[in-house]
Amino acid sequence: MNLRNIVLVLVIAALAGCAGKGAKEQEDLGYGTYSGQPGAAAGAQAGGVGEGGLGTGAAFDDSAAAGPRASMKNRTVYFDYDRDEVKPEFRQLIADHGRYLAANPAARVRLEGHADERGSREYNIGLGERRAQAVLQALLLQGAAASQVATVSYGEERPAVTSSDEESWSLNRRVEIVYAQ
Repeated sequence: MNLRNIVLVLVIAALAGCAGKGAKEQEDLGYGTYSGQPGAAAGAQAGGVGEGGLGTGAAFDDSAAAGPRASMKNRTVYFDYDRDEVKPEFRQLIADHGRYLAANPAARVRLEGHADERGSREYNIGLGERRAQAVLQALLLQGAAASQVATVSYGEERPAVTSSDEESWSLNRRVEIVYAQ
């Protein structure tokens, strides 16, 4: 056996030792390993970016009942043009947040009211405040305490979308439920 073969055997032995030790360490830390079995990688997909896109992993929950872990979609209430009544399709979302707050008395939220760019600045500040108050009242009906909820209106100052068309305006007429860190 020449020197080249000896070095090659030592390198292969070192790599084999590192591979086995790394897998054991990964398993001890709870990362899991790939077993080569069908479906073995499903756990990795459940915690990362899957078919649902970003926000479907453990950091975000696709339900408003998750409170602060709810996705942005489940923490935003949209309104009709120049209206401050909560639309029926958002009542369940608000009810879920209200129940979360009732069950978690230490939790705090800030309701951020917004309006689209139509109307005067002052009018839109008032409209954003009325929308935040409408969501506040719905949360209180579900058992949240008034001390857990603060409201603020940004009017048209913090649009979600900056284009000037109906689709953009509809996305800007909203109340965002923001949990305190």
